Amino acid sequence: MLPAAAVFHFPWAINSGQIKEGQSVRTFGRLVCYQPEVSRATLSAQHASKEHHVVVHTVFVEPFNPIVGAQYLVLGETEHDGGAGIMVRARVLNCVDGVNIALLQKAISEQRSFFRERESRQDMAAQSADAT
Repeated sequence: MLPAAAVFHFPWAINSGQIKEGQSVRTFGRLVCYQPEVSRATLSAQHASKEHHVVVHTVFVEPFNPIVGAQYLVLGETEHDGGAGIMVRARVLNCVDGVNIALLQKAISEQRSFFRERESRQDMAAQSADAT
């Protein structure tokens, strides 16, 4: 059986403690640092005038050609990283430079509201089926 699809999480949500260890996530950010000797990259994203960083373990996606300053999309599982907090162990790390990040954030929000609406309709349909 396949694992559940990874849900898009904003970089600021990953470090806020909302994400459990071992959870599959998709996130994005600008590559600000890559340390090949420890297979670690740092992605950065700005939200509400604050810079948020996501540490990415890159051992499963190496070798790759890092472009510092480019936008990346990462798919992987979360895990605790000693003193750094939560780290994403990357299964997929794609350069998506040129993507309109504001539009991506809006699309993620729209997708979430669609799924919430669909789920509430399914719950109402199940409740009405139980009543009959």
